[in-house]
Amino acid sequence: MTGELLLIAAGAATAGFVQGLSGFGFGLVAMSFWAWGLAPQQAAVLSTVGGLAGQVLAALTVRRGARWPRLWPFLAGGLCGLPLGLWLLQHADARGFKLFVGALLVIWCPLMLFSGRLPRLHHGGRVADALAGAGGGLMGPLGGFTGAVPTLWCTLRGLDRDEQRAVIQNFNLAMLAATSAAYLQRGLITTAHLPQIALVALSLTLPALVGMRVYLGISPQAFRNVVLGLLTASGLAMLVSALR
Repeated sequence: MTGELLLIAAGAATAGFVQGLSGFGFGLVAMSFWAWGLAPQQAAVLSTVGGLAGQVLAALTVRRGARWPRLWPFLAGGLCGLPLGLWLLQHADARGFKLFVGALLVIWCPLMLFSGRLPRLHHGGRVADALAGAGGGLMGPLGGFTGAVPTLWCTLRGLDRDEQRAVIQNFNLAMLAATSAAYLQRGLITTAHLPQIALVALSLTLPALVGMRVYLGISPQAFRNVVLGLLTASGLAMLVSALR
């Protein structure tokens, strides 16, 4: 197996386990591997399709309810943000892509680490929910980051755990599917990607299933904090590498 295929398999397996155990972050974890050695469009396609596979796997193993009154503004905003994300991806270069991924990790992960201490926001209603969805739709094509903005927004909204999970999981499933369809429509997924996509799917499946059932002797929250801390460090290293 070549170095590139090893990188793809390692990123998918690690991201699958993290998503299975903690319920978040396939794209962020995978990109902390793939942004170092894959071209922007290649990494984005693999991250999006891998994230979609993980969401489908979770849908088949974890019961989720669709709360449409809360969910539909996020979906409407996400579909509006999707075309801009596709345009940005087609104009991305390797250095700019590393800067974007590094900055996202450095900003988003600490915010999520300390989100419990941030003030709760109760204004904006469905318009603000739609704007958060648009942020997810825009960032989806750039690497499968559909859940980054909506997850932070739902946390700041103070949604209870079950309601937030229902919104984010269904939003991610819908937007990753829409992004994958847009990739196909624009020819961004080619036959050359198929062996790599298969490798991603095979590499993430078992770790994701194990992650859904194993807690490693520590609480899910403690594991989440460790992952967010490591992703922040990876983002800092990526920023330094890109700036140099």
